[in-house]
Amino acid sequence: MARFDMQVASNTAMGGENQADVFCEMGLAYATGRGRPVDLVAAHKWLNIAAIKGCDRAVDLRADLSMTMSKSDLAAALRAAREWMTVH
Repeated sequence: MARFDMQVASNTAMGGENQADVFCEMGLAYATGRGRPVDLVAAHKWLNIAAIKGCDRAVDLRADLSMTMSKSDLAAALRAAREWMTVH
């Protein structure tokens, strides 16, 4: 799945789609298991990135998701988002 995520992120950076909305949709896909296994850490990571990029919807979704996650999963998600932002 990481390869797919990187491809979507790269294509978004080049194209006309709003990055924040695409990242929000990726977060929702991971949160709901739409087209991939449910992965709350990945969901929070993408929602966090979307929120940083300006998606207000992602801010609310991320907050709701955070309330259901363990502290260790939340820390892993924040670390993953930070790493992704550092590279991209």
